[in-house]
Amino acid sequence: MLHSRLIRQAYLVLAAVLAACPAFAHSGDGFSGGFTGGFAHPIFGPDHVIAMVAVGLWGAFLGAPAIWLLPIVFPLVMAFGGVLGILGVPLPGVEIAIALSAVVLGLMVALAARPPLWIAAVLVGVFAIFHGHAHGAELPAGANAVAFSVGFVVATGLLHLAGISFGLLARWPTGRLAVRTAGGAIAVAGVAFLNGMR
Repeated sequence: MLHSRLIRQAYLVLAAVLAACPAFAHSGDGFSGGFTGGFAHPIFGPDHVIAMVAVGLWGAFLGAPAIWLLPIVFPLVMAFGGVLGILGVPLPGVEIAIALSAVVLGLMVALAARPPLWIAAVLVGVFAIFHGHAHGAELPAGANAVAFSVGFVVATGLLHLAGISFGLLARWPTGRLAVRTAGGAIAVAGVAFLNGMR
Protein backbone atom coordinates (compact mmCIF):
# COMPACT_ATOMS: atom_id res chain seq x y z
CA MET A 1 0.00 0.00 0.00
CA LEU A 2 3.05 2.28 0.06
CA HIS A 3 2.61 2.75 -3.69
CA SER A 4 -0.97 4.02 -3.37
CA ARG A 5 -0.03 6.28 -0.45
CA LEU A 6 2.78 7.86 -2.50
CA ILE A 7 0.41 8.41 -5.41
CA ARG A 8 -2.12 10.12 -3.13
CA GLN A 9 0.62 12.34 -1.71
CA ALA A 10 1.83 13.28 -5.20
CA TYR A 11 -1.72 14.22 -6.19
CA LEU A 12 -2.10 16.36 -3.05
CA VAL A 13 1.13 18.23 -3.78
CA LEU A 14 0.11 18.74 -7.40
CA ALA A 15 -3.37 19.95 -6.40
CA ALA A 16 -1.91 22.38 -3.85
CA VAL A 17 0.48 23.87 -6.39
CA LEU A 18 -2.24 24.14 -9.04
CA ALA A 19 -4.58 25.89 -6.60
CA ALA A 20 -1.96 28.32 -5.37
CA CYS A 21 -0.62 29.83 -8.60
CA PRO A 22 -1.89 31.28 -11.88
CA ALA A 23 -0.72 29.91 -15.23
CA PHE A 24 2.41 31.63 -16.50
CA ALA A 25 4.33 29.05 -18.57
CA HIS A 26 5.92 30.55 -21.67
CA SER A 27 5.06 34.08 -20.57
CA GLY A 28 8.24 34.90 -18.71
CA ASP A 29 6.17 36.40 -15.88
CA GLY A 30 4.74 35.43 -12.54
CA PHE A 31 7.38 33.22 -10.94
CA SER A 32 10.78 33.89 -9.55
CA GLY A 33 13.66 31.88 -10.81
CA GLY A 34 15.12 29.02 -8.88
CA PHE A 35 13.33 25.87 -7.89
CA THR A 36 9.85 27.44 -7.70
CA GLY A 37 10.04 28.94 -11.17
CA GLY A 38 11.38 25.71 -12.65
CA PHE A 39 8.76 23.63 -10.86
CA ALA A 40 5.94 25.88 -12.01
CA HIS A 41 6.95 26.05 -15.66
CA PRO A 42 5.87 22.56 -16.81
CA ILE A 43 2.88 22.39 -14.48
CA PHE A 44 1.34 25.63 -15.72
CA GLY A 45 1.89 24.99 -19.39
CA PRO A 46 -0.98 22.81 -20.57
CA ASP A 47 1.05 21.74 -23.60
CA HIS A 48 3.76 20.42 -21.28
CA VAL A 49 1.30 18.83 -18.86
CA ILE A 50 -0.51 16.70 -21.40
CA ALA A 51 2.67 15.49 -23.10
CA MET A 52 4.31 14.56 -19.80
CA VAL A 53 1.20 12.80 -18.56
CA ALA A 54 1.10 10.96 -21.91
CA VAL A 55 4.62 9.62 -21.31
CA GLY A 56 3.47 8.10 -18.02
CA LEU A 57 0.26 6.77 -19.58
CA TRP A 58 2.14 5.13 -22.43
CA GLY A 59 4.74 3.64 -20.10
CA ALA A 60 2.04 2.14 -17.88
CA PHE A 61 0.13 0.92 -20.92
CA LEU A 62 3.23 -0.83 -22.28
CA GLY A 63 4.10 -2.33 -18.89
CA ALA A 64 7.54 -3.30 -17.63
CA PRO A 65 10.18 -2.19 -18.40
CA ALA A 66 8.64 0.78 -20.27
CA ILE A 67 6.66 1.85 -17.19
CA TRP A 68 9.91 2.99 -15.55
CA LEU A 69 12.19 3.44 -18.56
CA LEU A 70 10.16 6.05 -20.49
CA PRO A 71 9.66 8.29 -17.42
CA ILE A 72 13.41 8.11 -16.75
CA VAL A 73 14.47 8.77 -20.35
CA PHE A 74 12.24 11.84 -20.65
CA PRO A 75 13.65 13.91 -17.73
CA LEU A 76 17.24 12.88 -18.42
CA VAL A 77 17.08 13.96 -22.05
CA MET A 78 14.92 16.97 -21.10
CA ALA A 79 17.70 18.14 -18.77
CA PHE A 80 20.07 18.08 -21.76
CA GLY A 81 17.58 20.15 -23.77
CA GLY A 82 17.30 22.50 -20.78
CA VAL A 83 21.05 23.09 -20.85
CA LEU A 84 20.82 23.91 -24.56
CA GLY A 85 18.07 26.43 -23.79
CA ILE A 86 19.96 27.99 -20.89
CA LEU A 87 23.05 28.36 -23.08
CA GLY A 88 20.96 30.00 -25.81
CA VAL A 89 21.66 27.30 -28.39
CA PRO A 90 19.01 27.83 -31.08
CA LEU A 91 16.60 24.97 -31.71
CA PRO A 92 14.03 25.58 -34.46
CA GLY A 93 10.39 24.69 -34.06
CA VAL A 94 10.36 24.24 -30.28
CA GLU A 95 6.70 25.13 -29.71
CA ILE A 96 5.57 23.12 -32.75
CA ALA A 97 7.52 20.08 -31.53
CA ILE A 98 5.98 20.41 -28.05
CA ALA A 99 2.47 20.44 -29.54
CA LEU A 100 3.39 17.55 -31.85
CA SER A 101 4.62 15.58 -28.84
CA ALA A 102 1.11 15.70 -27.40
CA VAL A 103 -0.38 14.57 -30.72
CA VAL A 104 2.07 11.72 -31.27
CA LEU A 105 2.29 10.47 -27.68
CA GLY A 106 -1.49 10.73 -27.29
CA LEU A 107 -1.95 8.69 -30.46
CA MET A 108 0.50 6.06 -29.22
CA VAL A 109 -1.76 5.54 -26.21
CA ALA A 110 -5.06 5.86 -28.12
CA LEU A 111 -3.99 3.37 -30.78
CA ALA A 112 -2.40 1.01 -28.23
CA ALA A 113 0.89 1.24 -30.13
CA ARG A 114 3.50 -1.26 -28.95
CA PRO A 115 6.72 -0.48 -30.81
CA PRO A 116 10.03 -2.01 -29.70
CA LEU A 117 11.18 -0.40 -26.45
CA TRP A 118 14.13 1.34 -28.06
CA ILE A 119 11.84 3.07 -30.58
CA ALA A 120 9.51 4.23 -27.80
CA ALA A 121 12.51 5.55 -25.82
CA VAL A 122 13.95 7.40 -28.83
CA LEU A 123 10.57 8.94 -29.62
CA VAL A 124 10.12 10.12 -26.03
CA GLY A 125 13.72 11.37 -25.93
CA VAL A 126 13.41 13.43 -29.11
CA PHE A 127 10.37 15.24 -27.76
CA ALA A 128 12.05 15.69 -24.38
CA ILE A 129 14.81 17.77 -25.97
CA PHE A 130 12.24 20.33 -27.14
CA HIS A 131 10.41 20.41 -23.80
CA GLY A 132 13.71 20.91 -21.98
CA HIS A 133 14.83 23.63 -24.37
CA ALA A 134 11.61 25.55 -23.74
CA HIS A 135 12.13 25.32 -19.98
CA GLY A 136 15.79 26.31 -20.15
CA ALA A 137 15.27 29.17 -22.58
CA GLU A 138 12.84 30.77 -20.14
CA LEU A 139 15.24 30.81 -17.21
CA PRO A 140 14.76 34.26 -15.65
CA ALA A 141 17.79 36.55 -15.73
CA GLY A 142 19.89 36.13 -12.61
CA ALA A 143 18.08 32.96 -11.52
CA ASN A 144 19.89 29.90 -10.23
CA ALA A 145 20.02 27.63 -13.30
CA VAL A 146 20.63 24.45 -11.28
CA ALA A 147 17.69 25.05 -8.92
CA PHE A 148 15.46 26.03 -11.86
CA SER A 149 16.44 22.84 -13.71
CA VAL A 150 15.87 20.66 -10.65
CA GLY A 151 12.43 22.27 -10.31
CA PHE A 152 11.33 21.45 -13.83
CA VAL A 153 12.70 17.91 -13.61
CA VAL A 154 10.85 17.24 -10.32
CA ALA A 155 7.60 18.64 -11.74
CA THR A 156 8.04 16.48 -14.82
CA GLY A 157 8.49 13.41 -12.64
CA LEU A 158 5.26 14.18 -10.79
CA LEU A 159 3.39 14.60 -14.08
CA HIS A 160 4.77 11.26 -15.28
CA LEU A 161 3.64 9.73 -11.99
CA ALA A 162 0.13 11.08 -12.55
CA GLY A 163 0.11 9.48 -16.02
CA ILE A 164 1.41 6.19 -14.67
CA SER A 165 -1.22 6.19 -11.93
CA PHE A 166 -4.04 6.61 -14.42
CA GLY A 167 -2.34 4.29 -16.91
CA LEU A 168 -2.37 1.43 -14.40
CA LEU A 169 -6.12 1.24 -14.99
CA ALA A 170 -5.23 -0.47 -18.28
CA ARG A 171 -5.00 -3.74 -16.34
CA TRP A 172 -8.81 -4.03 -16.60
CA PRO A 173 -10.88 -3.90 -19.80
CA THR A 174 -12.85 -0.80 -18.80
CA GLY A 175 -9.68 0.86 -17.55
CA ARG A 176 -7.94 0.07 -20.84
CA LEU A 177 -10.72 1.89 -22.67
CA ALA A 178 -10.41 4.85 -20.28
CA VAL A 179 -6.63 5.05 -20.80
CA ARG A 180 -6.96 4.87 -24.59
CA THR A 181 -9.66 7.53 -24.49
CA ALA A 182 -7.37 9.74 -22.42
CA GLY A 183 -4.68 9.25 -25.07
CA GLY A 184 -7.14 10.34 -27.74
CA ALA A 185 -8.05 13.42 -25.72
CA ILE A 186 -4.36 14.29 -25.36
CA ALA A 187 -3.86 13.96 -29.14
CA VAL A 188 -6.89 16.19 -29.82
CA ALA A 189 -5.55 18.79 -27.36
CA GLY A 190 -2.20 18.67 -29.18
CA VAL A 191 -3.96 19.36 -32.47
CA ALA A 192 -5.72 22.31 -30.80
CA PHE A 193 -2.32 23.66 -29.67
CA LEU A 194 -1.02 23.34 -33.22
CA ASN A 195 -4.07 25.16 -34.61
CA GLY A 196 -3.60 27.89 -32.01
CA MET A 197 -0.15 28.66 -33.43
CA ARG A 198 -1.51 29.87 -36.75
